[in-house]
Amino acid sequence: MSTTATPSAPRAGRREWTGLAVLVLPALLASMDLSILFTALPRISAELHPSATQQLWISDIYGFLLAGLLITMGALGDRIGRRRLLLIGGALFGAASALAAYVPTAEALIAARALLGAGGAVLAPSTLALIRDMFRDERQRGVAVGVWTAAFTGGIAVGPVLGGVLLEYFWWGSVFLINVPVMALLLVLGPLLLPESADPRASRRFDLLSAALSMAAVLPVVYGVKELAAHGAAAAPVAAIAAGLALGAVFVRRQYTLPDPLIDVGLFRRGAFSASVGVSALLTFSLVGFGLQAVQYLQLVQGISPLPAALLQVPTAVGTVAGIALATRAVRRVPPGTVVGTGLLVSAAGFALLTLVRVDSSVLLVMGSYTVLTLGVGMAMALANAMVIGSAPPERAGAAAAVSETGAELGGALGIAILGSVATAAYRSGVAGEVPPGLPPEAADAAGETLGGAVAAAEHLPGPAAEALLEGARQAFTSGLDTLALVGAAVLVVAAAAAFAALRGVTPATDPDGPR
Repeated sequence: MSTTATPSAPRAGRREWTGLAVLVLPALLASMDLSILFTALPRISAELHPSATQQLWISDIYGFLLAGLLITMGALGDRIGRRRLLLIGGALFGAASALAAYVPTAEALIAARALLGAGGAVLAPSTLALIRDMFRDERQRGVAVGVWTAAFTGGIAVGPVLGGVLLEYFWWGSVFLINVPVMALLLVLGPLLLPESADPRASRRFDLLSAALSMAAVLPVVYGVKELAAHGAAAAPVAAIAAGLALGAVFVRRQYTLPDPLIDVGLFRRGAFSASVGVSALLTFSLVGFGLQAVQYLQLVQGISPLPAALLQVPTAVGTVAGIALATRAVRRVPPGTVVGTGLLVSAAGFALLTLVRVDSSVLLVMGSYTVLTLGVGMAMALANAMVIGSAPPERAGAAAAVSETGAELGGALGIAILGSVATAAYRSGVAGEVPPGLPPEAADAAGETLGGAVAAAEHLPGPAAEALLEGARQAFTSGLDTLALVGAAVLVVAAAAAFAALRGVTPATDPDGPR
């Protein structure tokens, strides 16, 4: 990836840098909404009484809809204008946030989170695409992408922090309501500071069938994987995965035959592009999937209230920023593939440390290990995003950014679904036999499904029985946490090996497209 300024490229000025601050807002919120719910889930469970399956849907429906719509919205922004689409998305996201804050049932919250996912999909692709257009100088663009990446990945860490602060003083719906004033600010400042940007051939036909196929390919696969992880092999989820893959093949084939495809699938022949998309997906898969469990560990195992638990996660956001700064400087002298691969190995080391966590472990071990993990995420993710948008032609920046963000969001959604389901299965297995007789059937079922349910059930038991139930439930949950950390470490070691191989031909002085 080149980091040398192109002499003929105009340099960004004060307006562009101020506009970048505006673009950070939707990037921050879109990723923050993947994780801000982590802190609120215990409160939501207590008030809305979702089942274990509903709890997973509340968490992951947002990411599923986001991932399913991103490609369509990225291509649409290239045609109708990225700033216009950004502002439409801001209005939709704000309205859906207000709705989610006041829903009365778990089913209604799932529906509201689905609308939030749709709003996030309208918002997200325009941010990176506008950066590609606003920052023509490659070194300035690298810095701008680093700032955007800090917001996007940092939002995952900041979400629980902000959620903890809000829950200390307000009800659970405040974690959604906070989005409304931020979106209002975007709607006011966006037209003043952001340029309109679109494909100069914007009159070309938008292929609605390709848009439908992109969603029809993504959503059945996600559903099928989620159901397999939660309930094991069954005909319905296997059929859903097969149908999604078949529709994905039809989608790709159609893109090759269209004069104006929804996405340029030829981009995946470029080593830097395809490897970078994969890196983003796997990092988000591991980080978000583990993050949900880590927040519950702090609150329900360690017994830390939401605000202190949130504040303990501040160093993880600092770790991400430090990783981005380190990667931005290192890539001037070290090949990008080496920096990305090293970042993945650092994250894997953080996961390896997390396998040491026990019920009575020091909080310093948990958060120190997690900070090592986020340091590596910052190193790898910043360069991955820069290589994605740098390898695409400017007029296709929206579609390229959407592919990258689809990978990241799909990775996050699958992380919650798969790793969350693995954790649930490990908990159920470990807590079996720990639920004492005499509990009402509903309380017994809740205690056998989630740690939050066990905590609630213990309130109705006498002291010794309550303590025995809580001890067994906490041991079962922590054992599942260790399993997830081991899986995360293994995934990232494999990803590091792939990144070293796929990006070995990319150097700071060569074509950012890398090996073809």
